[in-house]
Amino acid sequence: MDKVNARYDSTPEKKDSKASTQRVKLHFGHGKFRVFGHYVHAQFLLLAVFEFIMVALISYMVHLAFVVIEQPAVAYVASILLPAVLLSFSLAAMGLYDTRQRQCLVGVLSRLIVAIIFGISITIGINYFFPHTYGGYAVLPVTALSSLAGLMLIRALFYGFVDGKLLQRRILVLGAGERASYIDKLRRKADMRGVDLFGFIPLDAAEKSRVSKSRLVFSNGCIRDFAMKHDIDEIVIALDDRRLKLPIKELLDCRMSGIDVIDMLDFFERERGLIQLDLLQPGWLIFAKGFSPDMFRAFKKRTVDIVVSLVLLVIFSPLMLLTALAIFIESLGRGGVLYRQQRVGRNGCPFDVIKFRSMRTDAEADGKAQWAQKNDARVTRVGSFIRKYRLDELPQLWNVLSGDMSLVGPRPERPEFVSRLNHLNELYDERHRLSPGVTGWAQLCYPYGASDEDSIQKLQYDLYYIKNHSIFLDMYILIQTVEVVLFKKGAR
Repeated sequence: MDKVNARYDSTPEKKDSKASTQRVKLHFGHGKFRVFGHYVHAQFLLLAVFEFIMVALISYMVHLAFVVIEQPAVAYVASILLPAVLLSFSLAAMGLYDTRQRQCLVGVLSRLIVAIIFGISITIGINYFFPHTYGGYAVLPVTALSSLAGLMLIRALFYGFVDGKLLQRRILVLGAGERASYIDKLRRKADMRGVDLFGFIPLDAAEKSRVSKSRLVFSNGCIRDFAMKHDIDEIVIALDDRRLKLPIKELLDCRMSGIDVIDMLDFFERERGLIQLDLLQPGWLIFAKGFSPDMFRAFKKRTVDIVVSLVLLVIFSPLMLLTALAIFIESLGRGGVLYRQQRVGRNGCPFDVIKFRSMRTDAEADGKAQWAQKNDARVTRVGSFIRKYRLDELPQLWNVLSGDMSLVGPRPERPEFVSRLNHLNELYDERHRLSPGVTGWAQLCYPYGASDEDSIQKLQYDLYYIKNHSIFLDMYILIQTVEVVLFKKGAR
């Protein structure tokens, strides 16, 4: 270690004056940054602000042109802002601010149309119960059509000139070995939206490079001067064996010069919203921020669970009755409408989850627990429909009210699966630190899990949620779940 540090300490004291000048960079406006523990993307936050302002201006101009009803000042302002607020909510619910989206323009357009219909429908409902917010019969249709045209224009400009091009962090990766190859393999636009990868610096000539040769760069001296020269915002440490090669003094110089230095586990947590298990080091879990209980946060979460689940039960009670009737008719009264199945809850305590029955009564006649497969022959015709739109999950709202589950959290698994998965990865049991959820971060980020391997992959997202969970993240997940239901994502 001393020899390695001596190699970096031997750099000349006299440095280029321009390179040695300290700088202050506004990292808040580049790439992703934390909001209440969760990472949000600067590009999409800016897009949301612009779209809200545009819809609010359109609503204001439509009111000037069409509203002839005299309204109190507060009601007039509310009638202007209500469409903008609800349309922004609908756009978020359709996944149009989700950084993982990979839709073509047709997919984006279809979501815009659904979002506007959804938002305007809610606005009409609020107008019915609060007549003072009603501005006239022509206001909402004109606002909707004008907003659709404006949103299409903004989206075209955003995808053409901003998305993946502006407000990115320029990163330099220290290392070119096996660990660095995980970053080199990131090819999806969704994974690299917030970063501009400059290259990989190999620190040991004897180390076999595992990254693309075209991405290798060489500092030929001081790392800080090289980073300053190429306007690097952040250095990611990705060394296979940092005990022998970590240039501590130079990295400290980089930090003191306004260049962020982060571990690659933090990089994956920020950019992909997961804890990369393949790269995990025991010490990181202990010292990383998060993974800490908070009684006030738990109280807020439980309060939201009770209030929202009661509201949802009232709203969906007609749909639940129709679903129960359809199951009863299809089965000719044979077999129950509801289905109870034992799952593992908080702190490993078992409980019975309640669902609408979507499979035949002899689905597991041999007594062995089985994963649900694509086009599973055990699923009934009604069951196929209610599983696609997650209607079979609605009775779990009773589990939420009883305290066995939460609205948001890691999905509960069967004891047979949990026992096996605990042996595959010892961190799997950490999922049970929180109450299981009706929906969760892993359900948004990963397709339907139908194997042990899928469950371990989803564990990475569950650990991210356990580490960073907050009311803000719960609300974000609940809003995003609307898209999952309407567009049948991951249903089987």
